[in-house]
Amino acid sequence: MWRLRRAAVACEVCQSLVKHSSGIKGSLPLQKLHLVSRSIYHSHHPTLKLQRPQLRTSFQQFSSLTNLPLRKLKFSPIKYGYQPRRNFWPARLATRLLKLRYLILGSAVGGGYTAKKTFDQWKDMIPDLSEYKWIVPDIVWEIDEYIDFEKIRKALPSSEDLVKLAPDFDKIVESLSLLKDFFTSGSPEETAFRATDRGSESDKHFRKGLLGELILLQQQIQEHEEEARRAAGQYSTSYAQQKRKLKYQRILERLEKENKELRKLVLQKDDKGIHHRKLKKSLIDMYSEVLDVLSDYDASYNTQDHLPRVVVVGDQSAGKTSVLEMIAQARIFPRGSGEMMTRSPVKVTLSEGPHHVALFKDSSREFDLTKEEDLAALRHEIELRMRKNVKEGCTVSPETISLNVKGPGLQRMVLVDLPGVINTVTSGMAPDTKETIFSISKAYMQNPNAIILCIQDGSVDAERSIVTDLVSQMDPHGRRTIFVLTKVDLAEKNVASPSRIQQIIEGKLFPMKALGYFAVVTGKGNSSESIEAIREYEEEFFQNSKLLKTSMLKAHQVTTRNLSLAVSDCFWKMVRESVEQQADSFKATRFNLETEWKNNYPRLRELDRNELFEKAKNEILDEVISLSQVTPKHWEEILQQSLWERVSTHVIENIYLPAAQTMNSGTFNTTVDIKLKQWTDKQLPNKAVEVAWETLQEEFSRFMTEPKGKEHDDIFDKLKEAVKEESIKRHKWNDFAEDSLRVIQHNALEDRSISDKQQWDAAIYFMEEALQARLKDTENAIENMVGPDWKKRWLYWKNRTQEQCVHNETKNELEKMLKCNEEHPAYLASDEITTVRKNLESRGVEVDPSLIKDTWHQVYRRHFLKTALNHCNLCRRGFYYYQRHFVDSELECNDVVLFWRIQRMLAITANTLRQQLTNTEVRRLEKNVKEVLEDFAEDGEKKIKLLTGKRVQLAEDLKKVREIQEKLDAFIEALHQEK
Repeated sequence: MWRLRRAAVACEVCQSLVKHSSGIKGSLPLQKLHLVSRSIYHSHHPTLKLQRPQLRTSFQQFSSLTNLPLRKLKFSPIKYGYQPRRNFWPARLATRLLKLRYLILGSAVGGGYTAKKTFDQWKDMIPDLSEYKWIVPDIVWEIDEYIDFEKIRKALPSSEDLVKLAPDFDKIVESLSLLKDFFTSGSPEETAFRATDRGSESDKHFRKGLLGELILLQQQIQEHEEEARRAAGQYSTSYAQQKRKLKYQRILERLEKENKELRKLVLQKDDKGIHHRKLKKSLIDMYSEVLDVLSDYDASYNTQDHLPRVVVVGDQSAGKTSVLEMIAQARIFPRGSGEMMTRSPVKVTLSEGPHHVALFKDSSREFDLTKEEDLAALRHEIELRMRKNVKEGCTVSPETISLNVKGPGLQRMVLVDLPGVINTVTSGMAPDTKETIFSISKAYMQNPNAIILCIQDGSVDAERSIVTDLVSQMDPHGRRTIFVLTKVDLAEKNVASPSRIQQIIEGKLFPMKALGYFAVVTGKGNSSESIEAIREYEEEFFQNSKLLKTSMLKAHQVTTRNLSLAVSDCFWKMVRESVEQQADSFKATRFNLETEWKNNYPRLRELDRNELFEKAKNEILDEVISLSQVTPKHWEEILQQSLWERVSTHVIENIYLPAAQTMNSGTFNTTVDIKLKQWTDKQLPNKAVEVAWETLQEEFSRFMTEPKGKEHDDIFDKLKEAVKEESIKRHKWNDFAEDSLRVIQHNALEDRSISDKQQWDAAIYFMEEALQARLKDTENAIENMVGPDWKKRWLYWKNRTQEQCVHNETKNELEKMLKCNEEHPAYLASDEITTVRKNLESRGVEVDPSLIKDTWHQVYRRHFLKTALNHCNLCRRGFYYYQRHFVDSELECNDVVLFWRIQRMLAITANTLRQQLTNTEVRRLEKNVKEVLEDFAEDGEKKIKLLTGKRVQLAEDLKKVREIQEKLDAFIEALHQEK
């Protein structure tokens, strides 16, 4: 009975394994079931043959599911004749499933998925750095050219194959639970069934077979683990590579689609501080710079400048500006209906770039030609520059306006738009306008390497053309002339015979010859049309035109696009043929200039106008600083002397002389105080500031003009003089100086206290000097009035005039009157004038009363000054009486006190002005000088006017020629590299 139960349990376990076996689908064949199971449940199977089992010896049983030993059990002998062989698949399967490697592999797969998800979240958080992909080396973006990712991807297993290698964890859990119940749980009979008899001999064979199968199973598990590890590594590697390839492919697609935007990014200036790679200048930009330097060096474009340029000439309103705009692909020039708009040459440099922009040579502002407001601003700026170049009384100007235009698809070349040739001078134009336009056009076309783009209006009669005769004179063989017929649409409508247009294109109606002939359409006459609309209209017109259909015109002779290509090719061909020859000519010019400099100025450096200006600027600033080194004593002496010279006449004539006519000291002092107060309130502070400002000017001029010995360079004299005059003109004294000075002067004049004899003697000396100077002036005035005395008449053979004789007789008569009354007042009475006149008439001298008064003024003035000087000598010993206030003394020296007050006021005023000069005004003057120098530095015309001479001009020529040669050499090198 127990054998039936044991077989039933074994059969149940086998069915369970067959049902839940991991990785095995379908049912097992009957031959692979347990032998006991087959004997019980499949007794009718034809292949079943029972054998009598042999008795086994007992042994110590161990399980592979647990390390604990099982109890030793005795099995009763089996009565069947054969014992079936045990094929223990559950134990082998349990051993495989319980290995930690599979658990680790499962954790790795789950962890990898979680890591991928976290990586995607972080990737979304990273900012877009696609704008800075240029930092990555170019080899990264071209990696697919070196590695075949598609081939690698096909060689790797698919994701479905990798999933099949992973175990079914749900089925593994179910199988483990069944095996655990089978080996550890159940009744004692089941336990006895699981163990074997100790003494059974078949148990030994079972043990050996089980150990071998376990070893074989372990090896197979290791092999499977290695395969799984390799597959997982290959899968992760292929996944990363595939992801990287997709990323690069997206970048490459984006680069292909946004090629223009990336070029814009490279050419743009970086506003965020990222350092871009230094971009080389294009050939056309380098060539344009050479022409700009030449324009400054040789404005008249004489024979020294033979570099190629495209010169656009034509009659007024022939459409040359429109052709130029079609080539530049933008409406950049001012327009007017029948009015002359091009008043000076405009040099347009066309080059290819990411943005369609325009900028002037001397400005950093860029005009966006895709925006209408920028286009309007550009046209307005060109018009303003043209009007600025035109001098007063003129209509056109030879000065060139330099403009650079960049944009996608533009042909590289340099064009010069000239004023339109006119036949008649209309009202509002200068009389010489026609001749000036002809001279400007000839100056540009005389260049043997200049390409002449002759524009002819097709809508008017060819016989009315003026420019064709001019072009044929400049290029009679037509080797560098391209003829362009504009407004062909109007010509086709208006001309009765289309063959006439063909004759014009072929050059049969003109005496001029040309290198090529083109026909273009520049719009419908509406100035608001866009360039794109004009181009579409032009292409549509020529597609439907009879001129092309009847083969009168060839396809390459029409449209401004073909014209632009042809002109560009011709321009670069001319450049390549002539630029090296021009470079050699400038080398020869440079050698000649350097030789001339060495012969004329061997010890001087080659300083151009700007360098000379900087040197003069430093010298001027050093001289201004020298003002602060003037000693205070020198300032005060100059100020005091200059101030007295300025106010001495007022002090003597308006203060001292009127007060001295009074009869007593009280009236004298009162008169003096009143007049000094009025003088201080109204005139004295202003006069003092004027004196101080003039003194500062004189000292500044002295430092600026005094020679410096051998180091003095007379080439700076005109510049220094101009800086001095402009600085003085701008400088103004501090407005608050007069108010403070008025208070100081008033207090100084109020003081009458002479403290010691030294000050008293100084006042007397000052008074004597003042009176002697006035007496000398009076003597000179009288001498001029009466003529030379008898000594000069005898020694120098001089005679008196009739008027001088009258003045001399009048003087003698008045001197007699003063001898009779030495205290005579300052004015003559009427009866005294009558007496003098009658006395003179008695001697035969006719005089006028006004003559008598004028003569009396000088005679009395001399008499008064001599009397005052005598009184001054008497006052030398009067200091003792002054200390006693002239009590008990007939000597009164109030005039000495007056001059002491004046002298002290002058000293205090000079000290105050000196402080204002050194502390404030010298610094303000230095600031003004710096401002003037900065203004002069920005004014090129001013520098040319002030720094002149052969030496300056020679240095300027040397600088320009060297700059031109260096730029030409760089351009030639770049041209060879491009080849």
